[in-house]
Amino acid sequence: MPELPEVDALKDFLADHLVGRRIVRVLPVAVSVLKTYEPPLSALEGREVTAVRRFGKFLDVDAGGTHLVTHLARAGWLHWRDTLPDGPPRPGKGPLALRVALETGEGFDLTEAGTQKRLAVYVVADPRAVPGVARLGPDPLAGDFDEERFAGLLRGERRQLKGALRDQSLIAGVGNAYSDEILHAARMSPFKLASSLTPEETHRLFEALRVTLAEAVERSHGLAAGRLKAEKKSGLRVHGRAGESCPVCGDTIREVSFSDSALQYCPTCQTGGRPLADRRMSRLLK
Repeated sequence: MPELPEVDALKDFLADHLVGRRIVRVLPVAVSVLKTYEPPLSALEGREVTAVRRFGKFLDVDAGGTHLVTHLARAGWLHWRDTLPDGPPRPGKGPLALRVALETGEGFDLTEAGTQKRLAVYVVADPRAVPGVARLGPDPLAGDFDEERFAGLLRGERRQLKGALRDQSLIAGVGNAYSDEILHAARMSPFKLASSLTPEETHRLFEALRVTLAEAVERSHGLAAGRLKAEKKSGLRVHGRAGESCPVCGDTIREVSFSDSALQYCPTCQTGGRPLADRRMSRLLK
């Protein structure tokens, strides 16, 4: 799933390629991705793009006050086309979900792989009319997001750190991959209770959160949309690397599987050398 760093890079890429250009067609291929019906997609046509913004993991293309807001979900992606194919796309079983065409002949496609269709597109007058945007917590890279505010969010939070970091209403933009990376950098168990952190641990987690995301944003900055997935994977230290050696201590990276996801961690760095068997049998580790 694209997370804050990749969506931020997509925002910058689209700002460079869309702002000042006019949208001529918005072509839905998979109607199920469209989550709003008023205003219609056609309200974007003929409008000039004035800004591109990011809200958590949501992309917002502002066309003179009419907003195309997209959440790429787990398997969605954006593909830039210097030259769009002639003729309208044909509905079918392929991954193409939506096409946006510019007056220049350029444009982009939104696609979604797999059978679980969660890609979501909204056309709204205000991005905060999108329920997922309205529920977002603070952006962890915002200038006013400091350690005191972070500590306040975690205070009384009875969930495990892994779940708390992924909760978009608590902190916007962090998903499965970067929560693994943040916890590894902070040297903390994913099962540790958020409310149990000492001031020193809170400081360590805050620094890991900010540095991990900032470094990922820096690595992704300036890359074309087609290169972002590979850059994300190459920069991950533990996520998706079960069975490999931890780059910090050399221990074997382990995995805990859930019904629809998995987490990866280093026992030596994060759990005092004790492997976590699975979510049901593992005790909470400090």
